[in-house]
Amino acid sequence: MPTAVKSVLPVVLLGCGGVGRHLLHHIVSCRPLHANQGVAVQVVGVGDSSSLLVADDVHSGGFDDALLTNICNAKSAGSPLSSLLGQGHCQVFKNAEASGKVIEAATTLGRSTGLVLVDCSATYETVPLLKDVVDHGCCIALANKKPLTGAYVGAGLPVIATVTRIIASGDPISRIIGSLSGTLGYVMSELEDGKKFSEVVKTAKSLGYTEPDPRDDLGGMDVARKVESLYPSELGPDAMSTKDFLESGVAQLDKSMEERIKAASLKGNVLRYVCEIGSAGCQVGIRELPKNSALGRLRGSDNVVEIYSRCYESSPLVIQGAGAGNDTTAAGVLADILDLQDLFQKTA
Repeated sequence: MPTAVKSVLPVVLLGCGGVGRHLLHHIVSCRPLHANQGVAVQVVGVGDSSSLLVADDVHSGGFDDALLTNICNAKSAGSPLSSLLGQGHCQVFKNAEASGKVIEAATTLGRSTGLVLVDCSATYETVPLLKDVVDHGCCIALANKKPLTGAYVGAGLPVIATVTRIIASGDPISRIIGSLSGTLGYVMSELEDGKKFSEVVKTAKSLGYTEPDPRDDLGGMDVARKVESLYPSELGPDAMSTKDFLESGVAQLDKSMEERIKAASLKGNVLRYVCEIGSAGCQVGIRELPKNSALGRLRGSDNVVEIYSRCYESSPLVIQGAGAGNDTTAAGVLADILDLQDLFQKTA
């Protein structure tokens, strides 16, 4: 006998790229699981960079799974959201009108069931909209790192939940050390095999490990504000386009990266892009580490975090897992959405 629905989570998704499409696939494929848990995730709107597809009645239950699948297929093929009109009870709004429609939904649902605005885009332009939605009493979940720098690292690793439990137990944390960017972890480990930096960066982008502009990852801004960038300012976004950076700019970094890799190898070390949080604050950048350490053994796009506390001082608590990729990130976003269910109005 099906479990009665206890929580309904209306969702508006911004961004139909790799992560956004994987999120919609996860929502559809997890219907049986969520039904057994008494939870219903209802997508009432989906937006891309130019328009918003929204349900005629945001209270009615949102898009059906067939339409969600068609949205994924259309965006994968490069088709506009407007091509889906006629496949369901929905409307399309463009540009400023689209933002106004999101605020309208937030105003309506914020006073009743609630709303989760999910940002899977890769732009700063969503910031005003995110603020407005929060002001209307709604929730947000982010895969987009830009609005809140460093808020979403480690894809779906349960780092925050683990740290919260340790602190709640009365065990003070002294420091946390980790490789928190799956993209930079992949780049560093691939360089050990003698590959050129430029080739590794291009491969990482083709695998979906980087942002649309890889410099968003190479600059380290998804890890912390105080960072060591892997490229100089003359190769930055203000100096050249993403296309020019990938075609010619990134190759200018090959020689210097090769020299750093060789210098570390002669000492039996490897290079890792590491973040350390301790009593001295937050330090982020490339560090030489022993090959046999937890961070030194890291391969591919995995993330690893070492947590040191009174109970874990001599042998740290280690959390390791996939740290990049559309599928993994989308799964983490869906988990964040479900974590919000206690904030929503329960059904009778």
